[in-house]
Amino acid sequence: MPIKKLLFNLKYFDWQLLVVTVILISFGLAALYSVALSQGQQDMINFRKQIIFFALGLVLLIFFSLLDFNFLQSYSLLIYIGSALLLVLVLFLGVTLRGTTGWFEIFGVNFQPVEIAKLSLIFLLADIFSRQAKRKEFFSFIVLSGLSALFLFLLVVLQPDFGSAMLLFLIWFLMLLIIGVKKSYLIILITLIVLTSVLAWFFVFADYQKDRITTFLNPDLDPYGQGYHVRQAVIAVGAGGLFGRGLGFGSQSQLKFLPAAQTDFIFAVIAEELGLVGVFLVISAFGFLFYRLFVIAKKAPSDFALFVALGIGTLFFSQLVINIGMNLGLLPVTGISLPFLSYGGSFLVTSLVMIGILESIAVSSTKYRV
Repeated sequence: MPIKKLLFNLKYFDWQLLVVTVILISFGLAALYSVALSQGQQDMINFRKQIIFFALGLVLLIFFSLLDFNFLQSYSLLIYIGSALLLVLVLFLGVTLRGTTGWFEIFGVNFQPVEIAKLSLIFLLADIFSRQAKRKEFFSFIVLSGLSALFLFLLVVLQPDFGSAMLLFLIWFLMLLIIGVKKSYLIILITLIVLTSVLAWFFVFADYQKDRITTFLNPDLDPYGQGYHVRQAVIAVGAGGLFGRGLGFGSQSQLKFLPAAQTDFIFAVIAEELGLVGVFLVISAFGFLFYRLFVIAKKAPSDFALFVALGIGTLFFSQLVINIGMNLGLLPVTGISLPFLSYGGSFLVTSLVMIGILESIAVSSTKYRV
């Protein structure tokens, strides 16, 4: 790439988006370091891995920010097919963790292909919507996009990973709401969703998934299992007070009462150790990130770029709401991680790739071209 074009990209880089992303990741690293201390991890293995994933993600962020994002539209179908093949392969060749066969193990590092599937669905939906959004009064438009989401949804359910499958559904459904469809079509869709949910309860959901939902409705049904997770998370959040107990001094996380402290319940760790002030800073950082995303979407140079930005925003927002809802006992425990904060290599790297794509859209929205 010519030096002139490189300097141009850096000049029109959305540095505010990058800075707030790094701030969020820093909160996550601080929480991971604190939990590692409580678990007696002298080598800080997960903390060190997360730093490596962060460095790799930054490299990919810069790489994608320098690319012309329009190639994603040209290859959106191929990317979608590739991600679907990975989801099929993982069912036969993947490793099983906590009852879910959803990871490839490569040189001792676990890679979760569903993270690529989320991104590929955004690309394909953005391509479909940009080409057919003006025909949104036709039900075939909804069916085509819905089938694209449904195929990946079913592959992920087979793992089974109901939380990630729900995210795939939410990406499609919320993007439809943003675009706007006829009310009669929405009524039909909601009716089909309700009927499908009832059938899934009896014929698709695994017992542990049913337990999570029934325990959410009544935690006393399983006080030492799923109910225990929720109770400890709520206790940790409430124990933080205004300024928190301090990093490394949270009783719930440090004494190992809080399960999955580095992944599903890292928000509870932050709430207990940094208090309401820490939670306010984290939520404010997310709020600013969504503001920058909105600005990028508003200035998007094409419909495809607009829908990609909206899709990424929808994914981040869904993960944020579901994870915090889990930690507050307002939503069932679904295993959805908190963007940029929770431990997870493929999760963090893919999230940073999405930020890189947003940066590419931001640069391309400028009037000047090199």
